[in-house]
Amino acid sequence: MGNRKNKHFVVENQIGELSSLAGKIEKLAEQWGLSPAIAMNINLVVEEALTNVIFYAFADNDKHEIEITVSLENKRLTIKIEDDGIPFNPLEKEQPDINLPAEERPVGGLGIFLMSQVMDEMHYNRQRNHNILTLNKNI
Repeated sequence: MGNRKNKHFVVENQIGELSSLAGKIEKLAEQWGLSPAIAMNINLVVEEALTNVIFYAFADNDKHEIEITVSLENKRLTIKIEDDGIPFNPLEKEQPDINLPAEERPVGGLGIFLMSQVMDEMHYNRQRNHNILTLNKNI
């Protein structure tokens, strides 16, 4: 039987929430015995994903909750990010041409590329009017 660890976070759609979440993820990584490098990677992808959600998923100025679930089972780390915003699949955005000089690159879009470098798998689906982004990494 795999030993499954699970932790659930809820943040509002405010950029200011990201730094306190980063601290919580670092603590979680410590509790689970994950390396600082893994903790940094989790924070990187969570921050990128949440920034996308906060900027693009909501057509109104209301408060929305974004749910983040981090789980670990048999050396497989899963990060699930769920929001009730408009349909938005970040994985459909074009991969940036990283060979272009920085000033010629379109703004944004690098986040998804970074996430794809850090994680082993990324999946998006939409259920019950929610965007669900699932990121997996074998550690």
